[in-house]
Formats: sequence, C-alpha cells, structure tokens
Amino acid sequence: MSTTSRLPKTEVSSVTEIRKHFPALERVHNGYPVAYFDGPGGTQVPRFVVEKMSDYLYHHNANTHWAYPTSAETDAAIENAREVLADFINASAAEIAFGANMTTLTFHLARALGLQYSAGDEIVITELDHHANIDPWRRLAVERGITVRTVTLDPVTGELNWGELERYINTRTKVVAIGAASNSLGTINNIRQAVTLAHNVGALAFVDAVHYTPHALSDVRELDCDFLTMSAYKFYGPHIGILFGKRALLEKIDFPRLVPAPDYAPENAETGTQNQEGMVGAAAAVDFLASMAVEGKRRERLQTVYGELHARSGNLFLSLWEGLAAIKGVRLYGPPPHLPRTPTVSFTIEGIGSRQAAQQLSEKGLFLSHGDFYAATVVERLGLGQEGLIRAGCACYTTMDEIDRLVDAVREIAN
Repeated sequence: MSTTSRLPKTEVSSVTEIRKHFPALERVHNGYPVAYFDGPGGTQVPRFVVEKMSDYLYHHNANTHWAYPTSAETDAAIENAREVLADFINASAAEIAFGANMTTLTFHLARALGLQYSAGDEIVITELDHHANIDPWRRLAVERGITVRTVTLDPVTGELNWGELERYINTRTKVVAIGAASNSLGTINNIRQAVTLAHNVGALAFVDAVHYTPHALSDVRELDCDFLTMSAYKFYGPHIGILFGKRALLEKIDFPRLVPAPDYAPENAETGTQNQEGMVGAAAAVDFLASMAVEGKRRERLQTVYGELHARSGNLFLSLWEGLAAIKGVRLYGPPPHLPRTPTVSFTIEGIGSRQAAQQLSEKGLFLSHGDFYAATVVERLGLGQEGLIRAGCACYTTMDEIDRLVDAVREIAN
C-alpha cells in the first residue's frame, strides 16, 4: 500500500508541518481562509488516511476469507486495523470490533446484553452523555422491563453528581454506562472511579470515549473497563465506529448474527460485510498520529504525540476561554480550563440564536457547530431550548491566529 505523505521526522511535528497534510485547510470562504472549529463533530482528514483507503479500494478490494490474493490481502488489512486500534487503546486485536458508527454498535451490544436481563435489573446512565450512550440503554427498559437510573448533571459546574452515582450503583445494577468526556461541555469524568464502583457490585462498565480519544490517550487495561467505544472520524479518520470489549466477555455474549457468520471474538460482534476501507482508514488515522513522533513503538510514539498535543491545545484553549469570557453578553458553559476537560468550549451570545451566530461566523471563514450535538439532555438542563449552544473545539491543526480570529469575530457579533 502507498506510504506517501509521511510527516517530517522531528520530535513532534509542528502545527505548521501538520497543517500541510490537510487539504481542507486550503479552502477559502468569502475571501477568508477557513478555520475549522467543528472537530468535536468530526475532524478534517489528512492525505495519508485518504491515500491508504484509496490504495485499498484500487488494489486490494475483495470480500473476506477466500482463497485468492486480494481476499487474503483484505484479511490482512482488517487484522492490521485491529492491531493498530488495539495499540491505540492498549488492548489486543481480538478485542476490537468495527461497525457503522458508535450508536449502532452500542444498540447492538445493549440488545445482546439485554437478553440476560429482566424486570428488577438496573442500568445506570448519566445526563451528561451523548444520547448514543443514553437511548440504547433506555430502550432496554421498553424491551426487557429493566429500570434505568439517571445520574443528574450540575448545570452550573457542568459536572456529574457523583454522590448520586455512588447511591444508584447497587447489587441490582447490571451496567454502568458513562462518557469519558462530554461532547457538549468538554467535562472529563473520573472513569477509573466509575469502573471501580461498577465492578464492586459485579456490574459491567461501558465507556463512551468518542469525545475523549481525540484529546487523551485511552488505556483500557488501566481503566479496567469492560467495553469502550470510539469514532474514527473524531480523530482524523473516516466515518466508522470501533468497539472494544474484553475478549472473555465478547466470547460469552449472544450477539444477533447469521448462522454461517463467525462465532468467535471479535467478529461475532460484527454483522454483515463491513466497511473494510473504513477499517483501513481508521488504522491509518492512528498511524498518522503516531507518525508525528520518531522514537519508539507505535504506542510509545502515541504517548509522546498526545503529551505534546495536550500541551498545545491547553494553551490554545486557555486563550479561547479567556478571550470569550471577556466579551460582554457571551456565556461559557462547562468546567473552566484548570479542571479536567477537553479543549472544547460551548457558549451562547445574548440576543442571538446559536444557528444565526454560527452563520455569521461562517461568513468570516470560521466553521463552528451549533445546537444540542445529540447531547439533548444537557441542553435541556441548561434551559437553552431548541437553539442550544455554539461549540468550538481545538484540533491538532488549530493555530493561535485562528483562536484570535474567532474571539474577534464573536466580539463583533456580540457588540
């Protein structure tokens, strides 16, 4: 497969070098270079990832497990994708399953687990989560008659009520489903503590890490979570979902499947012909991140890169938060910069709806998302109605100049 578009081999590539690999950054709108602050809804994609996907489709495309070269090459590409994603979160290849998206994977897993549950059993969810980690579990209340307990959000701090979480988890609890980080407010939760609370009563711990993985390197062994989900398009890859499950658990779960389909982990968790080029692209996205550093094995390089990107995004985010906070009529939501959070800020502008504000910002080449981001309960608890929030996120290609442009544009709109 093609190996072009490698990043220059420095300790960790500069933002200037990184930006050269994203054709989207060459876009101009209304005479302004486009600044993409919509990363929390989906990042831009580097050439390296697209080239890997194109190379697979052009030269290796086939279905799996047949006795001819392109099929064998497809099998190898899929196995490589599992190995790369396993390195990404410190798992094993047999614990990595792929699916259309995180939502589909979560519904699939929830229904499979739900076959074991009945009235009287309980699942704990939270108000802070994306509804992809709320509604699949709520559906089990309809289908299986279980009880769903919902941990409330403190709308002032943007954090969960941990006292409630501790009270709600009990011997009837079967699953604790919690997000590692809020896609709407940026709040980072203490997942290790939540996993411990779940395991203390014999419950499973399911972690939505979709918004977390672009900003912090996950370690499923350290977390000891039973399941964890990701979306490659949030970390510079294609639209495909990834499910980690402990191998012993995956092998025991009665997933709905066709009779001739594989009955071994992780393929028993996947249905039908998969998005094979998406698997290749997801692996390429991880390798792209790892290639920003020189020394060490893939996991070690990822640790180096994530450490550096965390420091850079922290500086960017601090300037963004302080700049917006100084504008009269702008209200920020979620934890302040000194608390655990991602470089994602949601805000409102007094007297201007989020959609209108986003449209006005786009006229200056500033692309931001708006609404509830499928974290509808968060927006409801904040009392914001249908308009919801304006959201800006920092990515590996974000510059301080773009931060300054955004703050100046919001100030102009607010005034």
